[in-house]
Amino acid sequence: MRIAPSVDDLTELTAAWTGERSADGRPRVCDATLQKLAGATTEQAWDVLRLHGYHRQFAGGWRQTHPGAILVGRAVTAQFLPHRPDYDAAVVAAGAREGRLAGDDRQNSWIIETLQTGDVMVCDIFGKVRNGTVIGDNLGSAIASRTGVGAVIDGGIRDMTGLSSLDGVNFFFRDNDPTAIADVTLAGINVPVRLGEATVLPGDVILGTPSGIMTIPAQLADTVAEAADDIRVRDVFGKLRLADRTYTSAQIDVADWEPAIEADFQTWLAAMHKRYRHKGRR
Repeated sequence: MRIAPSVDDLTELTAAWTGERSADGRPRVCDATLQKLAGATTEQAWDVLRLHGYHRQFAGGWRQTHPGAILVGRAVTAQFLPHRPDYDAAVVAAGAREGRLAGDDRQNSWIIETLQTGDVMVCDIFGKVRNGTVIGDNLGSAIASRTGVGAVIDGGIRDMTGLSSLDGVNFFFRDNDPTAIADVTLAGINVPVRLGEATVLPGDVILGTPSGIMTIPAQLADTVAEAADDIRVRDVFGKLRLADRTYTSAQIDVADWEPAIEADFQTWLAAMHKRYRHKGRR
């Protein structure tokens, strides 16, 4: 058995993605797309994904170490199961063959050792909080230094004060508890996992906002980013026209604007682009 799938296995699992891949085989959505998605809202991403048949990509009900800080990155997934002695022994033996840190009490560290810049550790520990604290401030510091992003843990954390003091990251979790992780076994790294009703695949883009977690399939990341930009600009225009009472909310708050409103928007957008170009030449 293997702790993580092979590159070929991951390529087959995420075959809908045809772009660049990380060394471990995960889809590697480019940094520019991640930067665009950092400006997207949960609702914007949701609208695009459901139009493509993805209706269960949202998971809510989280606490955060840095409320309001947007989290965006590429998923490194991990799953824990309730402890079973024979299975745990097999996992420890597989880890030893692969040169991972010794001991069944180090399995959460195995995940962290795989993380790279721009990754988000996504951990399914079946909502366990007491003795389900995947990280404290020491492992959280390691995640912060490796990824610069953070983690999503469907379970517990400990050392909330220390984690909250880390800069430039955010950790989403269910609750905090002083106990250490215990009575669980790592089922795999970079395997499909569950967050609420959402299935997360390795390489998915994780968008964490004040609303919750959106899991964006890698092959739709560019589509979501471009659509979010368009929606955001249209929102600015719509609010301006509502504020000056040019149009009513019934005219603006619809899926498709009337031709006259769309023409007004395109004229306004061209003027905005011209203004920004003019400023750039100064």
